[in-house]
Amino acid sequence: MQKTHLLIIEDDAALAEMLALHFEDQGATVETAGDCTAGLAAVSAGHFDVALLDQHLPDGDGIELLPKLLETAPALIVVMMTGQHDLELAIDAMHQGAADFVHKPVQTDQLEATIGRLLSQRREAATAPSPTPPAPQRDLIGRSAAMLEVSKAIATAARGAATVLITGESGTGKEVVARLIHEHSGAPGPFVAVNCAALVDTLLESELFGHERGAFTGANARKPGRFEQASDGTLFLDEVGELAAPLQAKLLRAIQEKAFERVGGTETLTSNARIVAATNRDLMAEAAAGRFREDLAYRLRVLEVRVPPLRERREDIPLLADGLLTRIAERLQVQRPRLTEDALARLGTYDWPGNVRELENLLTRVTLGARAGVATPDLLDLPDAGASTPGADSDDHAQVLRTLDEVEADHIQRVLLHTGGHKAHSCEILGISRPALDRKIAKYGLKSGKAEH
Repeated sequence: MQKTHLLIIEDDAALAEMLALHFEDQGATVETAGDCTAGLAAVSAGHFDVALLDQHLPDGDGIELLPKLLETAPALIVVMMTGQHDLELAIDAMHQGAADFVHKPVQTDQLEATIGRLLSQRREAATAPSPTPPAPQRDLIGRSAAMLEVSKAIATAARGAATVLITGESGTGKEVVARLIHEHSGAPGPFVAVNCAALVDTLLESELFGHERGAFTGANARKPGRFEQASDGTLFLDEVGELAAPLQAKLLRAIQEKAFERVGGTETLTSNARIVAATNRDLMAEAAAGRFREDLAYRLRVLEVRVPPLRERREDIPLLADGLLTRIAERLQVQRPRLTEDALARLGTYDWPGNVRELENLLTRVTLGARAGVATPDLLDLPDAGASTPGADSDDHAQVLRTLDEVEADHIQRVLLHTGGHKAHSCEILGISRPALDRKIAKYGLKSGKAEH
């Protein structure tokens, strides 16, 4: 870190001295400031490459000081330091222009590596990095280190118009991430979503690219496709790994050339839609197996955002449960239940193969079945922690290790029984469309009940 001029704005004198000694040993020139006023004065008086900025200072908040520092020295690299594991705070700091965000207690080796990476990126960049748009917190819930990385990736993706591939298991919230990228990218157009696994190939082609009148039976009028609708906005392709080979070729051309034709048409149309795709498959492995075009896979993953499964961020479950219960109670217009401590602890021991979607479905059932506004562990109906231990030989273990299809079928049947077969109400609880519910009833051979509203 030779020739690096570092400013440490930290009111903890012992921590500031420890960091100063460490970076001086690495060859950096270091100055310290104990509050906002002294920090701003130091930046105004001299040239610094990097500033380490504490969140809580005696005369103000580091988040509020951050834009003032960058206004005074636009090329300054600012790394926020805080003792709080707060995802909203991290996003706010990045929105204000922080280059990175680290938690206390500070690991000097990790901090040194972070600063080295940021300095290297600045040397390679033609201009200083621009401030990052924020991601709203109504949907992105979590304080874990894993979700902090997701928030950073969202902020990076929102800066430009590069194609983004969101990867992760089913139910992790990939569409939420896609919407956050769109909302904070500054794109003037709409967010348009297409589920590539929900339609047969012929209908999906028409859905994506539109069709002309008479293109096929039932095409009584010209219909614009999702590429047209999303122009100047974001086109989200969910389950993109399910695309058939002919559609993969057409999608590749639409991405490369921003050109396409409607089904049955000859006019070449253009779209400026930004492509954000999502998949629970490994597209490169699919390409190696001959099931997905390698060139398309590379085109889709210019930037990649991995959304972790819920079992990798168990510390977020209490916060998620709290937010989901509030949302579910508002949607169903019922009393919001309170989870007992035992029930909350039980949520944290389950592996959640269906991830956040499974958690939301379970909490919907809990909300409807809670007695006197209190949800106890028996309402969760989850397998015992010991029963889910790999290698268990008991009959109970064989009974609880069900496939995702079995879990889904069982939950849908429970909802249908609860609503008396009222499909509109069932769709509202399940969070799916009426056609999707009908397909699942047929797929699993469920009893839909008498009501058909």
